[in-house]
Amino acid sequence: MPNRPLKPCSVPSCPNLTQGRYCEQHKHKEQQSKAERHRYYDEHLRDQTTRDFYHSKEWQRVRRAALVRDHYLCQHCLAKKRITPADVVDHIAPVRIDWSLRLSLDNLQSLCNPCHNKKTAEDKKKYGEGRVKNF
Repeated sequence: MPNRPLKPCSVPSCPNLTQGRYCEQHKHKEQQSKAERHRYYDEHLRDQTTRDFYHSKEWQRVRRAALVRDHYLCQHCLAKKRITPADVVDHIAPVRIDWSLRLSLDNLQSLCNPCHNKKTAEDKKKYGEGRVKNF
């Protein structure tokens, strides 16, 4: 199978060609822009109380307990008879909807990234999106 054709580096006026977004000389820009996106989200979009909660020792302890309980397997995939390692511990009822359930083990499920993204999209449709609405 042939390789993809080379395309210009995303840095303006860079003469190098690459298969990805940046050439080897500018590879560091990819990580830099990712860090900037995360920083912007944390500073301007994420609720400060929620951010502090996700950095707390209590959350880390309950998160680990949920992963151990679920044997580090995605529960949605397991229901479909697929074995997939869990990457994320998800709140069944989102934290912004019911803050009192944030540390309840019964309100947590272990999910892989694709299942978590699907569930988050469903939650956004159900509850709305962002700080302006309920979710």
